[in-house]
Amino acid sequence: MNESISLMVEEHENIRRMLRVLRAMCRSVMHGEDVNQEDFAAAIDFIRNYADHHHHKKEEEHLFKAMVANMGKIGENLVTHGMLVEHDLGRGDILCLENALREYEEKQSPELKLDILSYAMAYAHLLQLHIEKENSVVYPFAERQLSEEDLCTVDEKSRAFEEEQEKLGVQERFLSLLDRMEERYGILKKD
Repeated sequence: MNESISLMVEEHENIRRMLRVLRAMCRSVMHGEDVNQEDFAAAIDFIRNYADHHHHKKEEEHLFKAMVANMGKIGENLVTHGMLVEHDLGRGDILCLENALREYEEKQSPELKLDILSYAMAYAHLLQLHIEKENSVVYPFAERQLSEEDLCTVDEKSRAFEEEQEKLGVQERFLSLLDRMEERYGILKKD
């Protein structure tokens, strides 16, 4: 498997881990526990800064750009009308979740609690399907259709981005946060 794509698959597993935490947070609210604003804020931080600004940015800026530039109409449709749309839908769910949490902090009501659960679960469901689609369709398609030169360029750009992010401590910060959240919610790591 291509180096960049292999790393993106690994990042998908980290994102799935957070989706399991998010589901556990929602379950605890369903079972009558208070909405833990701090934990939801931490999950949103992970989603925005690891899943979106780190992982999705790499896809959008490197892999997807190569696909659109080099794979013709099929690549353009798959990326522009598929993957990028789903990225934006996820961003919308997280914005709505954040707004519902803010409103709930001001005025706790069952309706706002339902909104919190709805938006959190909408995001979790969307991302789970999105990840499956990328892992089983989009990434293998890119590996088959992009030239070795294009894949090497994606690798070089992704590697430079990873090194920059590592200097800023992004990966360490969010994987440590993920470990803490899994422990807090009793989520067992899957091998």
